[in-house]
Order: sequence, then structure tokens, then C-alpha cells
Amino acid sequence: MLRRACRALGLAVVALAAAAPGIPQSARVLAQGTVQTQPIDPFGQDVTLPEKTIVYTTGSGSWDTAYDTLKEAFKTLQDYLDKEKLTAAGPALTIYTAMDDVSFNFQAAVPLASAPTTPQGNIGTGTSPGGKALKFVHRGSFDSMTATYDTISHFVEEKQIASKELLIEEYMTDILKTEPDKLVINIFVPID
Repeated sequence: MLRRACRALGLAVVALAAAAPGIPQSARVLAQGTVQTQPIDPFGQDVTLPEKTIVYTTGSGSWDTAYDTLKEAFKTLQDYLDKEKLTAAGPALTIYTAMDDVSFNFQAAVPLASAPTTPQGNIGTGTSPGGKALKFVHRGSFDSMTATYDTISHFVEEKQIASKELLIEEYMTDILKTEPDKLVINIFVPID
């Protein structure tokens, strides 16, 4: 299930931090065998994430209801953006800050050009994680991400890459408006 794969990936501590050399085609097939991939979809691509100014809300949830929990968090953020007449400066993000077999803690975040002056209630401002990461792409439903996360976990372990206990999902399609089986999600695994 998604929770096992996220936990295995998020909690894996490997001694060697190495760049991922060429990605075998078999790894791509295993990771995305159940969803429609595109030839340009990266699998383990080295990237450097820029830090971005974000507004966010924090929360926790169980893996069984993760999609609904995250959608509610993003609805809260969208209501705040609409009320304050703020415009997103990039795709929405989920930053998973802690994970185990049953549950997770997260920040649901939206990048902005500059920090708002009036965060309210459970809305905070800050900066998204930056630095070196591996980029993967998932196309399809949130529930079908289990296979993608399993393969990412195996890839990281096989390459002996030291990953941080943090995962980032970037929603290239609007999580609030896109049909659940049509999602396109960039998954970033920050590395040491």
C-alpha cells in the first residue's frame, strides 16, 4: 500500500549519497506500468529544487483517507487565497514531514510571489524545501501511487542514495478540479 512505500522511502537511511546514473528502461516500466506514461517523464532525474515562498496549512491523516484529507487541506488554502485575492505562483505541493505505516504529517502548500502580510488561523507562511532531489512522475489516481512509490523506494535503495526523511508531491494538475484518475504528480525525493 501507499503507506508502506512512503514509509520505506521516507525512512530509508542509506550510507552513500550518490547521483543516480542512467536510469534503466525496466525501472520506468515497473514504476509506471499501470498508468499512461509519457516518453519525457523523468524517473530518478537529478534536480535542484529552488526554495519558494509558500502559504501552507499543516495536518495529519491516515493513508486510507489521504486523498480526501489532502483535498480538504487544499480547499482551506484555496478559500484563503480567494478571500485575500492572492494568486498562486506555481503548482500546489504536499510536503510530507513524517510517515509511518498508518499515518502521516504534512504541509499542504501553495507557492506565492511574496509572503502575505495577514496569515490567519491555521494558515502559515514559510519556505518550501530546496536543494538536491530526485524527480519522478506519477500519472493516474492517488490510490495507484503505491506501485510508483514501491519502485522509487527500490530505486533509492538499489542505488544506495541517502534520502532525507521528507517527500514532496507537486500537483501538475489541479488536485481540486482534476478527475482522480487523471492526476499528474511530480514526486521529489530530497537527497543528502
